[in-house]
Amino acid sequence: MSRLYLLASIVLVPCFSTFAAAQSAAPEPATTIHATSDMVIVDVTVTDKQQSAVHGLTADDFKIYEDGHLQTVKNFEEHRSPAAPPPITPMPRLEEGTYTNFTPAPATGPLTILLLDTLNTPTVDQITVRNQLLKFLKQAKPGTEIAIFVLGTRLRLIKGFTSDINELRTLMENSKPEVSPLIDTVASDNALGAREAAPDEKAQRAAARTRFTLDGFNQLERYLGSLQGRKNVIWFSGSFPLTIGGSGDALNPIPETMLLDEFKDTLTMMSRSQIAVYPVDAVGLRTDPMNDPENNGGFSTSESSSSSSDTINSSHGAFNGEVANAYGEMKNIAEVTGGKLYFNSNDLAGAIQNVIDSGANYYTITYVPTNSAQNGFYRKIKVETTRNGVSLAYRRGYYTYDRSSQKQASEAKASKDETGPEAAPYDALNAAMMRGAPAPTQIMLLISARPTTADSEPAAAPGNSVQPKVKGPFRRYTVRYNVAADNLSCPATPDGIHHCSLQILAFVYDSYRGLVNTQVDGVKLGIPPARYDAILAHGIELKQEISVPTEDGTYFLRTGVRDVTSGRVGAVELPVAEAAKLTPVSATHP
Repeated sequence: MSRLYLLASIVLVPCFSTFAAAQSAAPEPATTIHATSDMVIVDVTVTDKQQSAVHGLTADDFKIYEDGHLQTVKNFEEHRSPAAPPPITPMPRLEEGTYTNFTPAPATGPLTILLLDTLNTPTVDQITVRNQLLKFLKQAKPGTEIAIFVLGTRLRLIKGFTSDINELRTLMENSKPEVSPLIDTVASDNALGAREAAPDEKAQRAAARTRFTLDGFNQLERYLGSLQGRKNVIWFSGSFPLTIGGSGDALNPIPETMLLDEFKDTLTMMSRSQIAVYPVDAVGLRTDPMNDPENNGGFSTSESSSSSSDTINSSHGAFNGEVANAYGEMKNIAEVTGGKLYFNSNDLAGAIQNVIDSGANYYTITYVPTNSAQNGFYRKIKVETTRNGVSLAYRRGYYTYDRSSQKQASEAKASKDETGPEAAPYDALNAAMMRGAPAPTQIMLLISARPTTADSEPAAAPGNSVQPKVKGPFRRYTVRYNVAADNLSCPATPDGIHHCSLQILAFVYDSYRGLVNTQVDGVKLGIPPARYDAILAHGIELKQEISVPTEDGTYFLRTGVRDVTSGRVGAVELPVAEAAKLTPVSATHP
């Protein structure tokens, strides 16, 4: 990897300030909590015995505890369903050849995300989910704003936030179930009693499903990370294979593997981003096969009464165990993030509407923990209210988390264990740079790409890493990055200089051959105090050169930035065919 050391020669450009102005033009909520890194945010939904939202409570009506210690409430807000849906912030006007990872979304929360899990759901149950979604969309209230993702072996954005119910209905009508490569495809209608895999194969599949599921949630958080307010993720899934354990109000440690590190990372980021997960059991109403009359009770009439009773009890026990495994951990994830599990019901459409209604009426409480240690331990949260006869839903805890120590621990463990999908540490940057993946928005970017010259050349640009079977000639492109400096962690030294450490990446993909060329640079920035405010206002401009083969193909350029200090990432993808039409840089900057 080549390294660029830029100390004071940072170029300020006007385009990022224009972009920021477009963002700020959106209507602001009446009050907004701006959380610091050490602040804990807890969203609390309060419902009465009829499951209706309770309004009008004040900060004095609540007490919040962390590991049994009373905390001081720093901020308190009540949120109610808006009389009219908030407008979706439009995409800012961009110059020709300029792209961004800005995500058009409602300017005020909460946000509703439908996550269709094809990785952990048999195809027959995916059809049920599709039909229930169509039922919901037929009766959805006008203005309901939704985004749809699909989770397979990778996360895919199907449709960004929109209130166009007809468009969403068309998408669902044209959707088809996907066969998961990691679950048994020969399954009964209720997803239980599937063909049993060999123990080793079953364990490998479960580990892979766990890794892909956690990766998907990690990517989803990084996509939603820049959006304000509460995000309600309705997760339609048949099961989740990770065995976390837990007692309902706390999580017990899972085995010390890469999956534990990623699990902590994912939960921590989701908590900080106010993401509540509402798992919906895609199987719907689960029935015990022993209750099916066609099974004749599951035993022979010639069996003794005692033997028959043992058989029935054994079958019931096996069924209950399968059901508990199917959604037990989904319930834990819901409670940890402040959501709710919906299971054993065929009214999935009703579950969606219930989440939308309840998720729009809540209270936000923030506090700075009296225990400031960042040791990776789990902290229990308990919220109490003076109001009688109500139920509270909120996240039951969080992991204290030091990203730098976690990264070192992951790398150390990976060097000792090289087997299984849980062995390699999760790499958010690699996930961000996957072709077609949802663009993470933790670092806002403006990207421009245009040909460097009008001519082709026999070799790739210096520093490029071309895949072995890819041959020239090539056409070189100049990629300019404008990075939102206020999304970066640039600690200051005693002399007042802010030090930023970044990675910038440009990957070229061919739709047929996959990855064909890469350029990765390390960037060190030292920003003097006198220029820091201007940098925050205008952004940081960086440049790379990347070459694309001239042979026929459908090429895409995936660009990304990683803040080494915080681990935040941003990415933008663009079609090379559009950049190829632009005037070469040499013609505009001789």
